[in-house]
Amino acid sequence: MVGILFTPTTIPEIVTLTPPRHADGRGFFTETFRAEWFPGIDFVQDNQSFSVERSTLRGLHYQDPPHDQAKLIQVPRGRIRDVAIDLRAGSPTFLQYVAVELSSDDGNQILIPTGFAHGFITLVPNTEVLYKVSGYYSREAERGIRWDDPALAIDWGITSEPILSERDRRHPPFDPATTPFRYGSK
Repeated sequence: MVGILFTPTTIPEIVTLTPPRHADGRGFFTETFRAEWFPGIDFVQDNQSFSVERSTLRGLHYQDPPHDQAKLIQVPRGRIRDVAIDLRAGSPTFLQYVAVELSSDDGNQILIPTGFAHGFITLVPNTEVLYKVSGYYSREAERGIRWDDPALAIDWGITSEPILSERDRRHPPFDPATTPFRYGSK
């Protein structure tokens, strides 16, 4: 599509994109997804979350291969700080993270390939997040990393304790020796 802007982040495989909006007195229209924008990625499932409170943190999540997932995240209502961590052994950016603010005002999105853990924190109340994934959810393959793992030192942009699910509270710190992902594979 003419006008779509793909912007690499500090980890080249992660890109943000901003589809153009066509505005008039009624509001705007935008195409938020076209398969041709993502050659080689087959999205198979759409997910939606809604968080009532500001500082709701969801993550950090990933799924072991062969159930790993690429994700395309957007925020139709509200604002989040979205975080992706490179878990690919041998990668020049192994255990580095990208943090990007996504909002309904900006209409921006982030594409996270397989091999990354993902999480986000809401920056305003009543935030809705939509994301496409390239693999179906698998309870057996789901994994998590502690949100405040000191070895990762993620700046979530908050000053108080976040609101977490019981499941996310129990995630352990990440052990690099156990990563199921290899740089350059898949």
